[in-house]
Amino acid sequence: MEDKPHYPYATHLNVHYRPLELVDTPALISACKDRWYNQTLCQVNDSVVRLGVVQGEYHWHKHEKDDEFFFVIDGRFMIDLEDRVIELLPRQGFVVPKGVVHRTRAPEKTIILMVETAGIVPTGDAK
Repeated sequence: MEDKPHYPYATHLNVHYRPLELVDTPALISACKDRWYNQTLCQVNDSVVRLGVVQGEYHWHKHEKDDEFFFVIDGRFMIDLEDRVIELLPRQGFVVPKGVVHRTRAPEKTIILMVETAGIVPTGDAK
């Protein structure tokens, strides 16, 4: 039997807020104790909006069928691509197209929002 890789991330794929509920990110952020935390906030049609409270680095990976959108609320967020590094500051965003190998990292505690399809596997296909 093949072992699944273990990733040291707190990833919560449950939809935390239903339609017509107030999405209270400050409460989730203040309660966060993990260095790499990802919580699905809500679903919008076939996509989800996720909150990330991150510090450190994620592994190299790609998503064969899904684009990812990252938007920085607070802090500094880096997206490493094979040929360059994208640095995002507060109120900046970036789309990583499907099939593009990437790694995300945050040199300090950073708060981000992500928009992606509801069925995406956040850990992707490791490089």
